[in-house]
Amino acid sequence: MPPAPPRAWQRMLSGRRLDLLDPTPVDIEVEDIAHGLAFVARWNGQTRGDWPYSVAEHALLVEQIFTTTTPRPEPRWQLAALLHDAPEYVIGDMISPVKSAVGPGYGALDERLSAAIHIRFGLPAKLPAAVKKRIKTADRISAWMEATQLAGFTEAEADRFFGKPDRALVQSLALHLRPPAQTRAAFLARHAALLAKM
Repeated sequence: MPPAPPRAWQRMLSGRRLDLLDPTPVDIEVEDIAHGLAFVARWNGQTRGDWPYSVAEHALLVEQIFTTTTPRPEPRWQLAALLHDAPEYVIGDMISPVKSAVGPGYGALDERLSAAIHIRFGLPAKLPAAVKKRIKTADRISAWMEATQLAGFTEAEADRFFGKPDRALVQSLALHLRPPAQTRAAFLARHAALLAKM
């Protein structure tokens, strides 16, 4: 008798059982996303400060940048910006060099989870290219800020890897390092506020 296939699902604190190979929107809860992202460290934890800089904190900043830099932003696309790294509540935050080493399988897994998450919260499974591009721009600005303020990069290095951001915009924003419970609460509050506007 052949061995049973390896387990490909995770039990969430909500009680949901999320199948990573075939994720369904009904198994996704925002509380699980907020909790997971608040406890996942960006930059493999290699950041200054008494608290790790979490993916949830990064998501809040990316949504703020997207909202600030988008003329008349639509709440649904603001929500998409907030959820842009939501799959990492299950698969963690791999730094770019590790993603490159893992290969295309990581991207396919991320896409499956993103589609289920989007559908769960009333977004299209696949975002319009123009929206995705604006979110990516906000993501790169956030990465530049994190790299220079928390992860030990020089501005010249960050410019090379993430592009030169508008310095006035960067100076108008702030990074937050706070306990995971506070970040989780801030993420949930912002998620609820955006859903209420849709």
